[in-house]
Amino acid sequence: MIKVSIFYPYRENGRFDVDYYCGTHMPLAARLFGTALKGWSVDIGVNAGPPGSAPPYVAAGHFLFDTADAFYEVFTPVSAQLLDDIPNYTDGGNGQILISEIRVSV
Repeated sequence: MIKVSIFYPYRENGRFDVDYYCGTHMPLAARLFGTALKGWSVDIGVNAGPPGSAPPYVAAGHFLFDTADAFYEVFTPVSAQLLDDIPNYTDGGNGQILISEIRVSV
């Protein structure tokens, strides 16, 4: 199983619409990815450890797939539609992507 994570760096005075991201963008991606998608979640940054510190990331979206190839197969045909939606929830541009292999899950 692999996880595709998109990290959106925190920026002082940056715009990130959490409600739109969670309620519109991520469900859109899930619908477009279809049955290849095994699950998804969103993390919202709280802090960097010490209370009151800014988080390194304002948000992170996560998608689960059986393989990286399964992700690319469904992402490639819809990538323009998803990328075109980014300005609707952030003025920070594309996030940083990490594709990782899940080794342990409890």
